[in-house]
Amino acid sequence: MEPSIVVSDEVRAAVADRRPVVALESTILTHGLPRPRNLEVGREAEALLRAADVVPATVGVADGRPTVGLTAVQLESLSTCDDVAKVSVRDLPVVVARGGHGGTTVAATALLASRAGIAVFATGGLGGVHRGASSTFDESADLVALSGIPILVVSAGVKSILDVAATLERLETLNVTVLGYRTDAFPGFYVRDAGVGVPARVETPDEAAAVARARDALGLRGAVLLANPVAADAQLDVGEHRRDLDEALDGAGDEGITGQATTPYLLERIRRSTAGRSLEVNVAVYRGNVALGAEVASALVADR
Repeated sequence: MEPSIVVSDEVRAAVADRRPVVALESTILTHGLPRPRNLEVGREAEALLRAADVVPATVGVADGRPTVGLTAVQLESLSTCDDVAKVSVRDLPVVVARGGHGGTTVAATALLASRAGIAVFATGGLGGVHRGASSTFDESADLVALSGIPILVVSAGVKSILDVAATLERLETLNVTVLGYRTDAFPGFYVRDAGVGVPARVETPDEAAAVARARDALGLRGAVLLANPVAADAQLDVGEHRRDLDEALDGAGDEGITGQATTPYLLERIRRSTAGRSLEVNVAVYRGNVALGAEVASALVADR
């Protein structure tokens, strides 16, 4: 283990004893949810895992130290501090050198968790290819990172504001195995079906774990992405969401919103148009993925 990465004693012992561990990202707390809901959700996710006899490992950067298994104090600090960077893999050296705080993205969380020996990571949504990327080259670093990190990621697909079809094409090119959990459709985060099919489907946590074990036996380095759709009764109304998204995209064009400002703009437009319901879907998605992550992590260690 690199000396610059801090792994909590609890997480280190669980990995050594081959007990189930699930990594959790911290950008959902630092940049994804409003206060104080962010801290409530972070604590709830860890409690959900403990109730399933799974060790939680929330990942973040605290005082310049990439940490796998944040303490309760560190979790609260990252959730309430105003000076917290959003940290992808490229940003880790900068935040570490400056001794800063950081909420880790999917890419950075997967990297740090894998280096700590963790096999399963639960998140909300994966980053993807943005609309218009053929000219802007705007694509999340999550995709490239997962091409070289042997971890299983539970995600509700990607947000429907992205180019979902192009995202799946890139995942194929990058040799990331994509599985639909009890679904033939790739989910669009807020909705269960983003209009694109998945290349393979599994019905149980044991089946997902078997794919991850086969990946390891083959010596492959890419991630397994387990696409878990939000519960049917929690998703946004599909027709309403399509209209809201079209209006948000038109608004971005009319106001000249481009580049990194696009995603926050679209998400805020959707939040307002749904009177905050999109936030509740966000939380429901995360809960569901954490719960499924616990099951898969338990299945992975069962036969070892």
